[in-house]
Amino acid sequence: MDLGIEGKWALVCGASRGLGWGCARALVHEGVNVLMVARGAQALEEAAMRLIANQSYSPGPAVQFVPADITTEQGRAAVFALRKDFDIVVTNAGGPPPGDFRDWDRDDWIKAVDANMLTPIELIKATVDGMAARGFGRIVNITSSSVKAPIDILGLSNGARSGLTGFVAGVARSKLAAQGVTINNLLPGVFDTDRIRTMLEGTSKKTGQSVEALADARRQNIPAKRFGTPEEFGAICAFLCSQHAAYINGQNVLADGGAYPGTY
Repeated sequence: MDLGIEGKWALVCGASRGLGWGCARALVHEGVNVLMVARGAQALEEAAMRLIANQSYSPGPAVQFVPADITTEQGRAAVFALRKDFDIVVTNAGGPPPGDFRDWDRDDWIKAVDANMLTPIELIKATVDGMAARGFGRIVNITSSSVKAPIDILGLSNGARSGLTGFVAGVARSKLAAQGVTINNLLPGVFDTDRIRTMLEGTSKKTGQSVEALADARRQNIPAKRFGTPEEFGAICAFLCSQHAAYINGQNVLADGGAYPGTY
């Protein structure tokens, strides 16, 4: 299927690895020019070089990268100094660490809200009017399945990302919807990324169980009996960014292998 977005420009955050990289990969495959952003300069450059090397035709779409912390004003300034207007924006920030809410202070909450709620809002604010003026825009916020099914140890993530979800529910249904702009949230369950491996390693140290045993137990709680891959997550993201997804707006799209047990 031709997604109809060849030649568009996309900003993809957290694009050096994991789900962000999967989204950048899928968009480049569709002929989208991509500006990749992540904090780690070396990992980001290597990821960008892989995308350039694996392009199926030449000349392929542009792949640019900016090592920056998108959750800071300086980081966002560095991005917009390189390019101001984007047709597609994929927001993505690393989730706050798990823990006991009794141990979190105000600084922990402010940091979580700043990264996982206010940063996406700032990126939306900076790009959405240009999208509306051009008659096309796609914003996809990578949040978490914990928005629909909160997990006690992920309270910082639950709270901050639920705040973003509420904001998007309103702004997506504003006059922007009639100007060709859609804003959706993409909610990953358990995917085979560094984040899940880090969480499993932490649990292993606390319980004495092996990482593989813990991973197998997690897989058994997923109807698909496996973890998702960044590539398939990226494919979902690319479709939400496509011309064909113009009537999908203000939604929370869950990708979790069937783990969420509810009907809505």
